[in-house]
Amino acid sequence: MGETIIDLKQADLTLGSGAASVHVLKQVDLSIDAGESVGIVGPSGSGKSTLLMVLAGLEKLDRGEIHIDGAALHGMTEDQVADFRGRNIGIVFQSFHLIPNMTALENVAVPLELANVRDAFSIARRELEAVGLGERLSHYPGQLSGGEQQRVAIARALAPQPRLLIADEPTGNLDADTGRQISDLLFAEQARRGMTLVLVTHDAALAARCQRQVRMRSGEIVNDAGPAVATKTKRVPA
Repeated sequence: MGETIIDLKQADLTLGSGAASVHVLKQVDLSIDAGESVGIVGPSGSGKSTLLMVLAGLEKLDRGEIHIDGAALHGMTEDQVADFRGRNIGIVFQSFHLIPNMTALENVAVPLELANVRDAFSIARRELEAVGLGERLSHYPGQLSGGEQQRVAIARALAPQPRLLIADEPTGNLDADTGRQISDLLFAEQARRGMTLVLVTHDAALAARCQRQVRMRSGEIVNDAGPAVATKTKRVPA
């Protein structure tokens, strides 16, 4: 058994209020080891994306506990969670969420600058080169293809050297060939850096590439094979 990086206990969350309220997570328990790749799957409305947002510190539990890399997010203020997330968790969304009036280089450098990281632009350049966009540094999102925009988003997520990378439908807006290229990139970077990768996907082929699949239905985990034995890899220094 390896080092536990995600420890979720009795996680309970209701969204909305009154007649519009939805019990999205129902006393969910989940443990993930450092270095694992885990796919969270299930039908629409099963709670999988909400679970991912909880793991990213973007949704706060009503009840229960969440520890990420030993830190108790459930006991932190919103500002403390944001600071922790910026230093430890990379997030990739389906819709890229790039700033349209900033170049690829500037988009990747922004979170580093906000975290007062030295040499933010040098690091951003290195990360864009690592995802194959060394010739696109000065291009704006509108000048990039969907696959290129997602590569920028991945470079931005990886720039702070997070121990945990979270991806919500990372290939959902891409054609099949481009989606495979992005999948290859995600798993290659996860292995190279020794990160933990947790992703939500409707793509059975993408989920099958993960060491472990967690299936959700109606706000509960209905199938989980348990922690896989992750391959030990060295983490790339910042």
